[in-house]
Amino acid sequence: MGGEIRDVDPVRDQFTLKVFGGQSIKILFDERTQVFRDGARIPLLNLRREDHASVETTLDGTKIFALRIHMLSQLPEGEYRGLVLSYNPQTGELTINVALSQKPITLRVPADTPMVRAGQEASSAQQPGPSNLAPGSLVDVKFKGGAGGHGVVTHVDILAIPGSAFVFSGSVSFLDVHAGRLVLVDPRDNQSYEVAFDPSQFPVSHELHEGSAVRVTTTFDGRRYMASEITIK
Repeated sequence: MGGEIRDVDPVRDQFTLKVFGGQSIKILFDERTQVFRDGARIPLLNLRREDHASVETTLDGTKIFALRIHMLSQLPEGEYRGLVLSYNPQTGELTINVALSQKPITLRVPADTPMVRAGQEASSAQQPGPSNLAPGSLVDVKFKGGAGGHGVVTHVDILAIPGSAFVFSGSVSFLDVHAGRLVLVDPRDNQSYEVAFDPSQFPVSHELHEGSAVRVTTTFDGRRYMASEITIK
């Protein structure tokens, strides 16, 4: 999610992010949080109020935790990742449930908006297009400001559609075995992926730790990536 950083509190290890549409969301951080400015890694203490930022997040219990914070000198457009709630091809109105936010976001998708399949298996024969904007699809949308307070979408990455299979390989950056959640960074695209798993079905999960190299086979169920196989490399 993207927006403007507000109210950095180094005592409580949290900051407020004001995102497009006027929402303000409190986000936690700690020494695991990576911070970048214009692509260069910087110390966490350099996080400042009024910085424009794109934040990669995950849930830590019921609270939102920042995995990576990317700050830019200029932020010409916004970006959201979330699940499609509805799409009207006649009006181009797309409503998504932004990850870790309770308020849905409505954007307008022009007819000529580029759509790309990102992270899909190479064997997938379905071409990206408006038909992929079905409820439950996971998308990453870039947008610019538009009239009436809504954003106009400039690009759509179709990340997953319900029932699609994925194999992720990388190092564990966040782990909660009790809750059955892990986040890994796949070096093939340098992206973070949160995966749910049933600890009782995977005894190997008790051997995992942050930094473990793993290969995880998953299925996207319309809400999350669910593990069907976990292998420690």
